[in-house]
Amino acid sequence: MALHTGSGNLKNKGFTLIELMVVMSIIALLLTIALPRYIKTLDKSREVALRQNLHQMRDALDKYYGDKGKYPESLEDLVLQHYLKNIPPDPMTDSTTTWVAIPPPDAMPGAVYDIKSGAQGKAYDQTTFSEW
Repeated sequence: MALHTGSGNLKNKGFTLIELMVVMSIIALLLTIALPRYIKTLDKSREVALRQNLHQMRDALDKYYGDKGKYPESLEDLVLQHYLKNIPPDPMTDSTTTWVAIPPPDAMPGAVYDIKSGAQGKAYDQTTFSEW
């Protein structure tokens, strides 16, 4: 009488290499479809944030001029005089130091009449960030 160990009745558990390759191929295909859309969405959200930050700072500049009769000497003056809580970062450069201050026209007091982004490149509407 032969002893039966029972090992012949068990199926091998786990995945084969081919099954893993098929799953990885499907995941890669889905990523190639989704990733460009995700990146485009991130870029567009940064553009919206840039427009909002520019609007917020320009509004603060106008209020400062309306109250003081002159434009501020620096962006920091807007914070010190409580027209802004803080200088918002330029979302394209992720820095508060890349803003470009535009001086006022002749015979107007102050140093910061308008503000522009110092970021290089173009938006999805093909305008440069420095034109906004």
